[in-house]
Amino acid sequence: MSGGVGSISSDMNPAEENYSQKNNTQLPRKQIPTKNRFLSLRQLKCLAIIIVLAASGLVSLEDFAFVVFSLFYAFFLSKFAFPSLPLASEEPPIFSRNNKILRIYITVAAITGLYLPIAYIFEGIYEGDKEGIKAAAPHLFLLASQVFMEGVFFNPRFGIPVRAFIPVFYNSRRIFEIIDWLRREMMITVGSDGERRGSERRLLVGKFLAVANLVLWCYNLFGFLLPVYLPKALKTYYSKAKD
Repeated sequence: MSGGVGSISSDMNPAEENYSQKNNTQLPRKQIPTKNRFLSLRQLKCLAIIIVLAASGLVSLEDFAFVVFSLFYAFFLSKFAFPSLPLASEEPPIFSRNNKILRIYITVAAITGLYLPIAYIFEGIYEGDKEGIKAAAPHLFLLASQVFMEGVFFNPRFGIPVRAFIPVFYNSRRIFEIIDWLRREMMITVGSDGERRGSERRLLVGKFLAVANLVLWCYNLFGFLLPVYLPKALKTYYSKAKD
């Protein structure tokens, strides 16, 4: 998954690399097998999250419009700016599949950005914390949409720059939603009925979770995606396009 981590983890482990290592041989490019899938179980789970949040009325029209726009714009980029190379095997992996530090980073990002907010929202339903749910839902909706989009565009028909566009675009948008989430957590401590929403523990957890996500995704965008991942993706694409 990601904030970029979904597409990055896929770029670390392409089908042709697994095949060549397993068979200890180098096949002609036209014979190299590629993944023949559309959506993984992870993307289907994220689609379920998207549907549930959308049906609950916790997602604004602006966020809906953003997801729809990103879909059409990614197709536009793949058609006019970054068409796919003739064969998927011409796009080598950006990162080594044995990079343990990056795998740990992917795991931490998935727990902090996806699983903990899901647990936070479910607990909010149990405790009747409507304000906390409304604050965390936009970030979770956009992150689930990002993972789903990564599943759609990690395909030989789309070039590496298009796959890199998805996490950069979504991460940029989610930072604003997380800032709003943090502002709500810091300022809103009572419900409309005058009673404190949720427990004291939940209030602290909400603040900590919002801060942790803000730090994580700001670093992910400004410390990894823009200075490291995106330049490598563009360099890989253009170097192979010239061959």
